[in-house]
Amino acid sequence: MMRTRPLKVALLGCGVVGTEVARIMTTHADDLAARIGAPLELAGIAVRRSGKVRDGIDPALVTTDATALVKRGDIDVVVEVIGGIEPARTLITTAFEHGASVVSANKALLAEDGTTLYDAAGRGGRDLYFEAAVAGAIPLVRPLRESLAGDRVDRVLGIVNGTTNFILDRMDTAGSGYSEALDEATALGYAEADPTADVEGFDAAAKAAILAGIAFHTRVRLDDVHREGITEVTSADLASAKRMGCTVKLLAICERAADGRSVTARVHPAMIPLSHPLASVREAYNAVFVEAEAAGQLMFYGPGAGGPPTASAVLGDVVAVCRNRLAGATGPGESAYTRLPVSPMGDVVTRYHISLDVADKPGVLAQVATVFAEHGVSIDTVRQKGKDGEASLVVVTHRAHDAALSGTVEALRGLDTVRGVASIMRVEGE
Repeated sequence: MMRTRPLKVALLGCGVVGTEVARIMTTHADDLAARIGAPLELAGIAVRRSGKVRDGIDPALVTTDATALVKRGDIDVVVEVIGGIEPARTLITTAFEHGASVVSANKALLAEDGTTLYDAAGRGGRDLYFEAAVAGAIPLVRPLRESLAGDRVDRVLGIVNGTTNFILDRMDTAGSGYSEALDEATALGYAEADPTADVEGFDAAAKAAILAGIAFHTRVRLDDVHREGITEVTSADLASAKRMGCTVKLLAICERAADGRSVTARVHPAMIPLSHPLASVREAYNAVFVEAEAAGQLMFYGPGAGGPPTASAVLGDVVAVCRNRLAGATGPGESAYTRLPVSPMGDVVTRYHISLDVADKPGVLAQVATVFAEHGVSIDTVRQKGKDGEASLVVVTHRAHDAALSGTVEALRGLDTVRGVASIMRVEGE
């Protein structure tokens, strides 16, 4: 039997995502009510500037006083889509203090200070849901928190930023340079006017921190995640990858150590074989592999950003939170019982592709091979091409520790026959 008194929703932010949330709440009101067991009422929308005309939004709902909105006391669910650390953190904790549950898409805040939000939700006995914070419309957070709660997750590997995937895809398939591909991404609305958060890996690193924390039941902050962006990836790197039967993707990789005593979380460009499913993820799409002990390998794929996909994830959380509200229950909170340390990047073991500019003369390869051997890094393949006294040397290693590879590269730079290190890239997915 449906309850007639509506559940009241406060919306913080009315940009691309917020506007779409409001639209879906209005156009699908009957369906949402049937799924929840009670109607939803959009009780207020907090914005920075009230003068802007917003199509389909009742001006009477708009306020610039977000604090007063979350303090009302009659709000059941606060939807936060303003982003950033403050005032979002204060508004969310205030909402919990005044009896509301919270649905957030704020990956930066969750990665930076998720503990504060979890603690506030726990004290208030309310829900904190954030499916939209990672991979847009792709159901990923809830499967990790709930569907795989009885399993042991060992690895999460994926493409979690659509902007960088679009850029790398254009560089690979269309032969575009980095700047040209970025300009196209900006023109299509995939990249912001300031693309730093995307291209330097901050966005993906925040998502990696959230995923690692959920998957391994431990606290992982943004500062724990090793981060490299794609600004140094060149057309030559893509060409080298093709010669190896690979392509280049910006990957988020979260792993549990073999002995189970620590975890790692990292974001960086990597070569992956064309045979790997992630290699075929095109345009601005996202895809994530989850490897669990009993369930095996699971793949989640779909649009990772944009107003409608993100709003879909937000409304899915709203439905779940409202159902909990009617039942007088709460969903899963923070699970950090393992308290596993996050190992530094130097402890990570992977393969490497190193391109060197060297003198084209006898003995160079032997010198380079000796340096690799002295640092305990085993060579898998070597390709050398020389002309007019200069040469390029491409070395692909077997699996090695990042710290050992770093020492190798420093030693190589000290050789008088090595003119420079053109590029270093990890090789994953084999």
